Formats: sequence, C-alpha cells, structure tokens
Amino acid sequence: MPQFSSYNLKSFCLITAVLLLSSCGSKKIAVHDPLSDNKIASPVSSLSTDPELLLIEAEPEQCLTEELEALRHTGSWQTQNTPTFQDSNKKTSYDFPIVLNKQVEAYLNIFKTKQKKTFARWLARSGKYLPMFKKELRDAGLPEDLAYLAMIESGFSQRAHSRAKAVGLWQFMRGTGKEYNLHIDRYVDERRHAEKSTKAAVALLSDLYARFGNWHLAVAGYNAGAGKIGKGLKRYKTDNFWSLAEHRYLRLETKRYVPKLIAAILIAKNPKQYGFSNIKYDSPLEYDTLRVGPGLNLNAVATICNTSSKAIKRLNRELKTGRTPLNKSHYDVQIPLGKKELAEANLPRLHSVVSTGYKTHVIRKHDSLSKICKRYNINKTTLLKVNNLRSSRLVAGKHLRIPYRTTQYRLLPKGSTGNIATNDLILHTIKSGETISKIATKYNVPAELIVSWNGLKSVHKIRAGQQLALYIDGGNKMITNTGQQAMTKRIGKTSSDNDSSIIILAEQKKFSVTDKTPVNTRVSWYQVRRGDSLWTIARKFNLSTKQLKSWNKLKSNRIKPGIKLKINNV
Repeated sequence: MPQFSSYNLKSFCLITAVLLLSSCGSKKIAVHDPLSDNKIASPVSSLSTDPELLLIEAEPEQCLTEELEALRHTGSWQTQNTPTFQDSNKKTSYDFPIVLNKQVEAYLNIFKTKQKKTFARWLARSGKYLPMFKKELRDAGLPEDLAYLAMIESGFSQRAHSRAKAVGLWQFMRGTGKEYNLHIDRYVDERRHAEKSTKAAVALLSDLYARFGNWHLAVAGYNAGAGKIGKGLKRYKTDNFWSLAEHRYLRLETKRYVPKLIAAILIAKNPKQYGFSNIKYDSPLEYDTLRVGPGLNLNAVATICNTSSKAIKRLNRELKTGRTPLNKSHYDVQIPLGKKELAEANLPRLHSVVSTGYKTHVIRKHDSLSKICKRYNINKTTLLKVNNLRSSRLVAGKHLRIPYRTTQYRLLPKGSTGNIATNDLILHTIKSGETISKIATKYNVPAELIVSWNGLKSVHKIRAGQQLALYIDGGNKMITNTGQQAMTKRIGKTSSDNDSSIIILAEQKKFSVTDKTPVNTRVSWYQVRRGDSLWTIARKFNLSTKQLKSWNKLKSNRIKPGIKLKINNV
C-alpha cells in the first residue's frame, strides 16, 4: 500500500474470523475467496449496510502467515550472481525488471499451490481493469507491467481494505490519497474509484521512480514509504533493493513485496505455462457518465437506466451511502455504456414510491419493549399499534412485526411529473432542524394528530434521528373540512385548505364531512392512553362526554387504551 511512514506492527497482529474462510492454506475446510464480491468482511468506512457497498478484507492473516513462513526458508536475498530472467517463450516481453531468485520462486510455488484458487480469481478480475491501467501507465511513460501492482495490493477489488486502513484497488492510505488529489469524506471515497485512484497511483509511482531511479526500490517505497527506503539506502550505502533486503532494516512484510510482484507478473503474462487455464476474464470496464443532483439513490439511477441496482453500484463503488453526495450541487454518476440517452430522457419521469416493509423480531427471554424500540429506532406507540398490542408485556418466543420505511422508484408516463405515493403507515425519520409543524405541513397532516399517533408528550419533544409514524389512507386521499361537498387531494400538492384538512386513518372507520357539520368545525383525533376516561378527555378539550359519545358513536362511557377518538373543535 502507498504510504510515507513505516507499517504499524500492531496492524499485522489483528486476527479476524475471516481467516477461517480464507482460500489460503492447505486445510480441507470450506473456503471462500477473501475478495469475492459476495463475501463481506467489514463495514469499515461505510455509512451503508448494503452488501454491495461494504468494504472487504484485502489479505487474510493466514495468507500473510504462510507467505512469511515460506520466505523465511529462502536464505539470502542477494542477486549478484542471478542473471536477469529470460523467458523461454520469446513472444513474452517485460518492461518491469524481472529477476528469478529463491524469493520469487517461493511466490511462484505459493501461487501455483496454496493460493491457486485465489490467484485464478485475480486473473479473471484483471480483464476488467488492465486495459485502463495499462493506458494510464503508458500515457505517463511508466512500465505497463506495473498494472499488476494492483493485483498483489487488492486482488483487483475496488472494495478492498487492509488492516492498516488502506483502501481500494491501489490501497491508498487516507493521507496519501488526499495528497494525490483523491477526495474522501462521509459521502465519497475516491480511493474506491477505479479511474481516479489509478491516476493517483500513476502519479505516486512516477514520483517514487524520480527519487530512486530504480523500479524495485520505487515499488518497495510504494509499500513502505519513500522515507523508509531512502534512509535505508543511506544507512547501508547501497543503491539496490536486494542488497537492502539482506539487512534486518526492512520488515519481511515489506521485503516480500517486490518478489511477490515479479511472480504475479510472470504468471499473469503466461498463465498456461504455470498451470492456469480456462480463465474467464471479466469484460473491460466501460461506462458513460450522467450528471445528477445531490442525494439521488443509486437504485433510482438503475431505474432510469433500465438496468440492475447491482450493476450501478458496481460502477459507483466510491459512493459510501449508496446515493450521490448531499454536499455537492451535482455529481457525475457512472452508468452502463450506451445508456446515457435513455437515462437523460427518463430522469424527469422518475417517481419515488414511499412504503412500509415489515421484518420479524422473535421475542427473547430478557427483551423489553424499550430495548426493542431502541434497537429498531421505533417508538413504543407505533410498535404497539402495528402489533395490535394493548399492553407492553411481552412473551418470549412470540413474534413482533417491525415496520421500516422503504422507497421504490418507478417511471411515470411521458410528460408526467409525480409526487411521493404512500400507503397506510409511513415512517418519517426526523432530520436536524425539523419541527412537528414542518412535518405536518409536508404531509398535510394536523400537528396534533402526529403527536397523538406517536404518543408524544408535546409538539416540542422530538429529536433528530427519531422516527415518527404517520397513518395515511392507502389511496393517498384526504378530506378537506370546508363545510361544502367533500373533496380529495394527493399528498404533496399545495392547497389553501391545509389548515382545515384532516387525514383518513387507516384501519379505522372513515369520517366524512356532511351538510350537518358546522362550517367552522375542525376535526382532530385523540389516542386514548392508559388511565384516560371519557370524562378526563372531555375536560381536556372543554367538551361534554355526551358530545364525545355522539361523535364517536359510543354506546357507553367505557373506552380502551389505543383507540382514537374524533374531536370536533368548534
């Protein structure tokens, strides 16, 4: 990985569960490539839980251990008596200096045996990136064989991260990445961007070669840092990597870097000669770009491109949250080649459909309503309502329905513009600066109804990140209380009647305005709480119990916690 300070010794002592699943080693266990696109090792530096956006471990500890063990038995690192490698296949040429010694042979053996499955996957992935890598290197006047540096750094994975917190194809540390103009913040990490990180790696390698004038030393400096290599050359009065490697100055983790690269180049350029056949190389990375606004979800981009979300996410690995940055006025997302015209035509027709999904929670012995609410960021009133519970008592083994907000994307007919569609239950996450009043206006819902639905003590008792439940009719209809013929309107449209509007509650008998309803009447709802009586509620709203019973068609004074009473405020 590129850095300008020595490796942190402690970083190599971290052992994770991924080791047990590594494809390294000879034990007969269930194995999985540590850089497989389907395996998630860590959600490091990601604000998303989407498997396509999480980072994965670049090198399992077991791989490192077996490599170092093999190198410890190779003896001298000197190469004075070892001629430059001459391949028997004269059709193969190398522009990186190739030598063949015991250390390189050790890696050739490892790649052909213990790590063969892993290396085969690396070869397959190389097809996606090599054309672009080689062009960038060639345009900069650097050896094209340096493209295989990304193979030993990340296994050609944009999502790779190391224990030392290097990230991406070229394994940039955060500081070095920023030094070479890679943008990194809470929304974007350009170390994961294939083209931008490659340009940065080419610039760094150019600087290292300009300093040392030797590619072995430049590559060693890419891993250990230019300062470390420079001090070593000065201390031991040498000018080549192999002489420096003879001393204990460099750690074995750094020394292995050069022979590992040479072995990777030899096999990658002659795979059949080393026992790698029938490799199905990935197609070269190609894409168009589309300029869009902030906060656009990548699932929405997939919709306007008529392609899969997975394809769009794989083209935009640098977007950590799965959407375009909120701190930029626009962003150029990458889309499949040939889809730009279609995407531009579909963008104005994009329509978001907000709905509610449900997951299941199995109640455990020591679960409480508070613990469950905290875990799923949901309030007690909502949890009780969606599960038809009248008490907070829980029974171990029973199931609870946990609502969560989902957003899907559709295309409206040509020439149409749309608003958010909703179903019965909408979960709204409060953002910084929002008030109940603002939320009420947004959804065209009376503020007191939001308070009632969520069991809030007051319209002022809310916080950013808190989730509110809003109950809206499945047809997205609302009734305006104007004293005239009832009319309906969709959420999102503005109306001068907002102040007198009420919402039709799902799963509750609908109330319609009639000619007998007083013109100045405003209708709201009150959710009955434990300890309430018809008399205390009537006093609260300066009403009579007779009025409450009449409006709600109650035959007696008995009411149960959780039901909603209609309140006509005249």
